[in-house]
Formats: sequence, structure tokens, C-alpha cells
Amino acid sequence: MVAGALLFGTAVLAQDTPAAGTAVEPASAYKAIGLSLAAAFAVGASILGAGYAVGRIGSAAIGAIAEKPELLPRAMLFVALGEGLAVLGFAFAIWLLMR
Repeated sequence: MVAGALLFGTAVLAQDTPAAGTAVEPASAYKAIGLSLAAAFAVGASILGAGYAVGRIGSAAIGAIAEKPELLPRAMLFVALGEGLAVLGFAFAIWLLMR
């Protein structure tokens, strides 16, 4: 995860490199790498959280559906809410990378 962020940060720096003979601002380099690390952390943490949530909610949902099959729509709704965490983290990472 961190290696991907560093690779993305260096790719952003390579695109933003000015012409030869001009100075590069260190602040822009640190900003690109910092935003890349923040985006990687946002995606990683949200995916880990979503995996944990879906694992816990999914197992409880299967147990509830086994006892009362009419709970299937409600159980799927709760599992989808857990998956929404991953989508939210991905959207936040894209927002960070667009800055």
C-alpha cells in the first residue's frame, strides 16, 4: 500500500517536473507524496473496515436467514451498508488525488 503510494507520488512528480534548468519547489513534492500516502491510507483502512463489517454482518445475516427466510432483504441491506464503507473510502481517495 505504501509502495503504491510512493510510486504514484513519483509519477505525479514526474508529470509536474518543470523544464530543465528551473528549480523544483520541495513543497509541491512533499504535497504530492503526502496526498498519495493519505489516499493509500484512506483506501486501505476503508477496505479493511468494510471487510470486517461484511464478515461480521454477513455471518449474522446468514444465521438470521436460516431461521427466518423473510429477513433476506433486510439482511442484504445491512451487508450493502458495510460494502458502502469501501466505496466511500475509494471516493475519498479519488478526491484527495484530485487536489
